[in-house]
This record gives sequence, C-alpha cells and structure tokens, in this order.
Amino acid sequence: MAGTAYSVSAIWSHRQLLGLLVRREIKSRYKDSSLGLLWSLLRPITQFLIYYLAVGKILGADRQIPEYAIFVFSGLTIWALFSEILSSSTTSIIANSGLIKKVYLPREIFPLSSVGSALFNFGVQFAILLLATIVVGRPPLHGDLIYLPLSILVVLLFSFAVGLLLSSITVYLRDFQHLIEVFLLVLFWASPIVYSYALVHDALKGNWLEQIYLWNPITLVVMGFQKAMWVSGEGQIWPEDLTIRLIVIGVLSIALLWVSQRVFARLEGNFAQEL
Repeated sequence: MAGTAYSVSAIWSHRQLLGLLVRREIKSRYKDSSLGLLWSLLRPITQFLIYYLAVGKILGADRQIPEYAIFVFSGLTIWALFSEILSSSTTSIIANSGLIKKVYLPREIFPLSSVGSALFNFGVQFAILLLATIVVGRPPLHGDLIYLPLSILVVLLFSFAVGLLLSSITVYLRDFQHLIEVFLLVLFWASPIVYSYALVHDALKGNWLEQIYLWNPITLVVMGFQKAMWVSGEGQIWPEDLTIRLIVIGVLSIALLWVSQRVFARLEGNFAQEL
C-alpha cells in the first residue's frame, strides 16, 4: 500500500505534465488534418450505419428493438471508450519509449494519458448521442439515468486496470499489442451492442452460460449505459440485479487496479533497457 500511495503522489505532482500529454495526444491525432475532430466521429458513425442498415434493416432487428438507431449508437459509444482506452494504454509505454529513456517520471502517467484522450473523444460522441435522443423525441430524462455515471465509472476503472497491466507486459512481450485486437473483436460480439440482451436470455434460458455472459464486465457496462440513454428500452428485458452486478464489478476493478499497479511497479525498472 505504501508503494501505491507513493505512485499516486508522484502522479499528482506531475499532473500538469499529464495534461500536456493528453493535449499532445489529441493534437497529434488530428495534426495536419482538414476535418480535425470530425474524424473522431467517422468510425463510430460508419459502424452505426453498417449495423443499422445490415442488422437493423436487412436482418430486421429494428422490428424487435424499438429505436434501434439509439440502441446501437449507445452501445457503440460506451464500447468506443473502453476499446480506445485498452488499445491505447497497452501500447502507451512503447509509443513513448524515447521520453522514457531520456528522463525519469512516473511511468503510469502514459497509460493514464490514454484515458484522458479517450475521454475527450467519448465526450464528442456522447454529445452526438444526446443530440440524437433529443431529435427523436426520447431524451434520457428518467430514473434509470443513474446508470450513466455508474457505467462510465466502472468502464474507466476496469479498462484502465487492464490497460495498465498490459502496458507493462507488452514491453517484454510485444505480441500482446496484436493479441489485444483479437480480444477486442471477440469481446465486441460477446456484448449486447448490436443485439439485445433479450435474445441472449431467450436462447440461454437463464442457465449457467447466461450467468457467465452476465459477469462479463463490458456486457454489464453496455447494458447499464443503454438503460440510461435508450428510453425506448424501458419495457425490454434487463437483468434484475444489474445495479448490484455493476457495483461488484466496480469494486473488483479497484482491486484489479491495485494489483496492476503493483505489477507495473515491479516491471518498470527494466523498461529503458527493454525499449
């Protein structure tokens, strides 16, 4: 605990540098770009159109899921936050190898800057989602809005905990930066982003496979975010203990974050040599 407290104190003392790293990452992404921030919307909007047309219209999912466009975009918005944090933080140490080899600073600051950059892009996409709910006349003004901060907090804790752990391991095992792409692909389809939880419930009938499915942290986060933003889903099937499950995953993510930081602290001593 003393080592963790020291690391947190070191990060806090370098908070201005953290802000500079976040701004640098955002600016470098859109450097010399004519459209600038609009590129942060291109991928999720393209995904939205593909799933909305292919799954919603052609395969008929919108006949079973009301306001399918809001449903899909809600899932894609929170998924983009998770996937960007995980993929960026995993390679954050390698990407900043030049700075790490020249000067000492708390290395956790690099995965943390990936969280800041991802949050900025999430804010842009969330604004579009909120505007869309207003346009269709279904703004999220209901009691389930409490799931919004809970889902965002859980996904931040979980994704940063895993990303921090993988960022240190990837320095020694570079294959992890490619393995994470496969992991994200599998996890995307293992979460109710383009299909509803009701389909899973009807197929698995509450057996042990469904329980495994429901303990997937991203499944819970996606459903929590959808329940907050997708007002038309109030009559849909949701897990009865969704709130409890999200809280449990949040607590476990805090424990995982502590473990990840301790592993990171043990491995960072040879970062400069390995890089």
